[in-house]
Amino acid sequence: MEILWMLIVGGIIGWLAGLITGRNVPGGIIGNIIAGFIGAWLGGLILGDWGPIIGGFAIIPAIIGSIILVLVVSFILRKMGQKNNHSHQA
Repeated sequence: MEILWMLIVGGIIGWLAGLITGRNVPGGIIGNIIAGFIGAWLGGLILGDWGPIIGGFAIIPAIIGSIILVLVVSFILRKMGQKNNHSHQA
């Protein structure tokens, strides 16, 4: 049951990051869960584990880390899309 709770909280964290940034996380629900888990890890590295902990995640650092992750991934995907568009126009 603990793993299910972690998946749900991770998905909500990833979803919130997408909502806050106004960018969709690629991969739908699975993408949100992955963004939540990676964002929680990234936020923990940068900010440590402080604030309320739900489902094994320090919520505030996890959301901040997920926001950073979503912004970086969206920037990379946008740049890749621009590169592909330029190569097809030749």
